[in-house]
Amino acid sequence: MKKTVLPLAIMFFFLSGFLMNGCRKGEQVLPSTGIDVGPGTEVQEGDIVGFFLLNEGNMGSNKSTLDYYDYETGIYHRNIYAERNPGVVKELGDVGNDIQIYGDKLYAVINCSHFVEVMDLATLKHITQISIPNCRYITFKDDYAYVSSYAGPVKLDPNARLGYVARVDLNTLTVKDTCVVGYQPDELVISGNKLYVANSGGYRFPNYDQTVSVIDLTTFKEIKKIDVAINLHRLELDNNGNLWVSSRGDYYDVPSKTFVIDTRTDQVTDTLHLVPNSNMTLYRDSLYIYSTEWSWYTESNTVTYAIVDTDTKKVVTRNLITDGTDADIVVPYGIAVNPDTGEFFVTDAKDYVTPGKLHCYGPDGVRKWSVTTGDIPAHIAFTRTKLKPLEELEE
Repeated sequence: MKKTVLPLAIMFFFLSGFLMNGCRKGEQVLPSTGIDVGPGTEVQEGDIVGFFLLNEGNMGSNKSTLDYYDYETGIYHRNIYAERNPGVVKELGDVGNDIQIYGDKLYAVINCSHFVEVMDLATLKHITQISIPNCRYITFKDDYAYVSSYAGPVKLDPNARLGYVARVDLNTLTVKDTCVVGYQPDELVISGNKLYVANSGGYRFPNYDQTVSVIDLTTFKEIKKIDVAINLHRLELDNNGNLWVSSRGDYYDVPSKTFVIDTRTDQVTDTLHLVPNSNMTLYRDSLYIYSTEWSWYTESNTVTYAIVDTDTKKVVTRNLITDGTDADIVVPYGIAVNPDTGEFFVTDAKDYVTPGKLHCYGPDGVRKWSVTTGDIPAHIAFTRTKLKPLEELEE
């Protein structure tokens, strides 16, 4: 079986059988690596000063790491968390699944270590860890964070329990309440006073869940489930109040598709049959999408890219990357767009067990630079807060 094409979406449990086992050798903390990425790093328009990239790391290897790119200097810093937190045992932990900025803090969801790591945004210094079993994604509103949780252990189980959403008080950084949703809930999005949660049911393969849960944030109770499609994963809310939903299909006969829910009626209004979707991100009225669709029949991935106009719900282009350098990308695994400049980023997980790549493209789809990352680069958060130099943190 080829390691380069295994879909981590539902079969990641099997990776532990042939990935590197155990934690890092010893507790030695290596300094971060600063890499000048060269041309194309001129100071950007707007007030975004950099971004963080969370590398998932191979499951079971305790190798999730955090990188940082500084727009002002053009320097890409690898493994910056370890350098700034030498006293944190095992560093970030096992499988970084999401990263978000809210207020003056940076939040990293560490899936298989079962906690949300909370850091000071200006220094990256560890503040605390919020314990949530098998946590997946995080979003925020007012004084609360909302975190999806598979609730049970990390394993395929036809009898796996229902998942839940944890409500975290941001003043105390503690879990205050939970709301049971569907099976193995993944990404979650807030629209008005409603929280939407994509239920995958991935642990119950082949009997996937196929619903989006809707939670009333006033009562913190599930008020309905919207029937969409099997094995749901990603959510994105556009400027028209429409919720875009990705379905991974079953990797056999049911293909990946993209769906649209009107959040005013909570009804599915559109099915984009020809838009497979592994991940997506919104930039103004354009939805940037890539798909790495695995087939167990061919034992290979089919990789596609697209930009969809969220007003017309039509594909604008299939050539997200225009200079042919998409041929250099083995396994697209993350995507993000700088909201100030329109330049976009695509990560490459390669073989899942060695350092990946980050590629930066201009709005025209022409590659500006590339850099080596940690293992399985996946999640990007842009920051408007300047990161203090390390020397200012040392006493």
